[in-house]
Amino acid sequence: MSTHASDTRSESTTNSATQLDVLGDDCARTILVATSEGPKTAKELTERTDSSSATVYRRINNLLESDLIAECVRFEDDGSHTTAYEATVDSLRVRIDADGIEVAVSEPNEPDLSDRE
Repeated sequence: MSTHASDTRSESTTNSATQLDVLGDDCARTILVATSEGPKTAKELTERTDSSSATVYRRINNLLESDLIAECVRFEDDGSHTTAYEATVDSLRVRIDADGIEVAVSEPNEPDLSDRE
């Protein structure tokens, strides 16, 4: 099995509030954790979350719009392929100060956020 990331995400329009809202949902957090382990199909995510497929697709769309996951194509050994989803973040840091709330995102293979101070 191999994966090939595709450029299906639109121009980033995310903000801290949107990302925090998405992460406030248990199903979305479960999807994010599962996709950080490697690409997962919507069916695999539905089984992992014990949620309805409609709920999982809504959470997938929220995570895609927040740039926390991305679509990719997963090729199976038999030559077939399917759409899968993988996490685009490795860690998040939330900073609260007089200017508001800021969410710093660390993508996979980037230095840890704690090393950036």
